[in-house]
Amino acid sequence: MAFGGWSAEALEFYEGLEADNSKSYWTSHKAVYEDSVLRPMEALTELLAPEFGDPKIFRPYRDIRFSADKTPYKTHIGATIGRTGYVQFSADGLAAGAGMWQLDPDRLARYRTAVAAEPAGPELAATAVR
Repeated sequence: MAFGGWSAEALEFYEGLEADNSKSYWTSHKAVYEDSVLRPMEALTELLAPEFGDPKIFRPYRDIRFSADKTPYKTHIGATIGRTGYVQFSADGLAAGAGMWQLDPDRLARYRTAVAAEPAGPELAATAVR
Protein backbone atom coordinates (compact mmCIF):
# COMPACT_ATOMS: atom_id res chain seq x y z
CA MET A 1 0.00 0.00 0.00
CA ALA A 2 1.41 3.41 -0.95
CA PHE A 3 1.16 6.30 1.50
CA GLY A 4 -0.93 9.11 0.06
CA GLY A 5 -1.50 11.14 3.22
CA TRP A 6 -4.64 11.58 5.26
CA SER A 7 -7.89 12.80 3.75
CA ALA A 8 -10.19 15.59 4.89
CA GLU A 9 -12.44 12.80 6.15
CA ALA A 10 -9.74 11.78 8.64
CA LEU A 11 -9.54 15.34 9.98
CA GLU A 12 -13.33 15.46 10.22
CA PHE A 13 -13.33 12.13 12.08
CA TYR A 14 -11.04 13.55 14.79
CA GLU A 15 -12.92 16.85 14.95
CA GLY A 16 -16.10 14.85 15.52
CA LEU A 17 -14.44 12.63 18.12
CA GLU A 18 -13.20 15.69 20.01
CA ALA A 19 -16.78 17.01 20.07
CA ASP A 20 -18.37 13.65 20.97
CA ASN A 21 -15.91 11.25 22.58
CA SER A 22 -18.47 8.49 23.15
CA LYS A 23 -18.93 4.85 22.29
CA SER A 24 -21.88 5.69 20.04
CA TYR A 25 -19.77 8.13 17.97
CA TRP A 26 -16.90 5.66 17.80
CA THR A 27 -19.14 2.76 16.79
CA SER A 28 -20.93 4.71 14.07
CA HIS A 29 -17.62 6.06 12.66
CA LYS A 30 -15.35 3.04 13.14
CA ALA A 31 -15.22 2.32 9.39
CA VAL A 32 -14.03 5.89 8.77
CA TYR A 33 -11.32 5.39 11.41
CA GLU A 34 -10.17 2.14 9.82
CA ASP A 35 -10.20 3.40 6.21
CA SER A 36 -9.20 7.05 6.55
CA VAL A 37 -7.04 7.09 9.70
CA LEU A 38 -5.59 3.64 10.44
CA ARG A 39 -4.82 2.52 6.88
CA PRO A 40 -2.81 5.65 6.01
CA MET A 41 -0.85 5.26 9.28
CA GLU A 42 -0.13 1.64 8.36
CA ALA A 43 1.05 2.75 4.92
CA LEU A 44 3.27 5.48 6.38
CA THR A 45 4.86 3.21 8.98
CA GLU A 46 5.42 0.53 6.33
CA LEU A 47 7.19 3.12 4.18
CA LEU A 48 9.40 4.31 7.07
CA ALA A 49 10.21 0.88 8.53
CA PRO A 50 13.10 -0.09 6.20
CA GLU A 51 15.05 3.04 7.14
CA PHE A 52 14.01 3.57 10.78
CA GLY A 53 12.93 0.17 12.14
CA ASP A 54 9.84 -1.77 13.08
CA PRO A 55 6.70 0.29 13.74
CA LYS A 56 4.14 -0.01 16.49
CA ILE A 57 0.79 1.75 16.04
CA PHE A 58 -0.84 2.57 19.34
CA ARG A 59 -4.38 1.49 20.12
CA PRO A 60 -7.13 4.12 19.92
CA TYR A 61 -8.53 3.36 23.38
CA ARG A 62 -7.41 5.35 26.41
CA ASP A 63 -6.49 3.71 29.72
CA ILE A 64 -8.92 5.53 31.98
CA ARG A 65 -8.46 3.44 35.13
CA PHE A 66 -6.41 6.06 36.99
CA SER A 67 -7.43 9.19 35.08
CA ALA A 68 -9.85 11.90 36.12
CA ASP A 69 -10.63 12.30 32.39
CA LYS A 70 -12.87 9.37 31.50
CA THR A 71 -13.14 10.01 27.74
CA PRO A 72 -12.64 6.56 26.24
CA TYR A 73 -10.87 7.33 22.94
CA LYS A 74 -7.64 9.06 21.99
CA THR A 75 -8.13 12.06 19.74
CA HIS A 76 -5.04 11.18 17.72
CA ILE A 77 -3.31 8.17 16.22
CA GLY A 78 0.32 7.66 17.11
CA ALA A 79 3.07 5.22 16.23
CA THR A 80 6.65 4.56 17.15
CA ILE A 81 9.08 3.85 14.33
CA GLY A 82 12.07 1.81 15.41
CA ARG A 83 13.58 2.66 18.79
CA THR A 84 13.63 6.44 18.45
CA GLY A 85 10.97 7.74 16.05
CA TYR A 86 7.40 8.86 16.68
CA VAL A 87 4.67 10.11 14.36
CA GLN A 88 1.18 11.32 15.29
CA PHE A 89 -1.87 12.50 13.35
CA SER A 90 -4.89 14.37 14.76
CA ALA A 91 -7.33 17.13 13.90
CA ASP A 92 -4.44 19.52 14.59
CA GLY A 93 -2.35 17.90 11.83
CA LEU A 94 0.80 15.81 11.68
CA ALA A 95 3.59 15.74 14.26
CA ALA A 96 6.86 13.83 14.29
CA GLY A 97 9.62 13.48 16.82
CA ALA A 98 12.59 11.46 17.90
CA GLY A 99 14.08 10.54 21.21
CA MET A 100 14.78 7.76 23.65
CA TRP A 101 12.61 6.47 26.47
CA GLN A 102 14.12 4.97 29.61
CA LEU A 103 17.73 4.56 28.54
CA ASP A 104 19.64 1.70 30.15
CA PRO A 105 22.24 2.90 32.71
CA ASP A 106 25.26 2.54 30.38
CA ARG A 107 23.59 4.42 27.53
CA LEU A 108 22.32 7.11 29.92
CA ALA A 109 25.85 7.68 31.27
CA ARG A 110 27.25 7.97 27.73
CA TYR A 111 24.48 10.39 26.78
CA ARG A 112 25.11 12.60 29.82
CA THR A 113 28.84 12.65 29.09
CA ALA A 114 28.21 13.65 25.47
CA VAL A 115 25.79 16.41 26.46
CA ALA A 116 28.25 17.85 28.97
CA ALA A 117 31.23 17.71 26.57
CA GLU A 118 32.49 20.56 24.39
CA PRO A 119 31.12 21.69 21.93
CA ALA A 120 27.88 19.67 22.07
CA GLY A 121 26.88 20.70 25.61
CA PRO A 122 26.87 24.49 25.12
CA GLU A 123 25.31 24.13 21.65
CA LEU A 124 22.55 21.94 23.07
CA ALA A 125 21.94 24.35 25.95
CA ALA A 126 21.67 27.23 23.48
CA THR A 127 18.92 25.44 21.53
CA ALA A 128 16.97 24.13 24.54
CA VAL A 129 13.35 25.20 24.83
CA ARG A 130 12.79 27.14 28.02
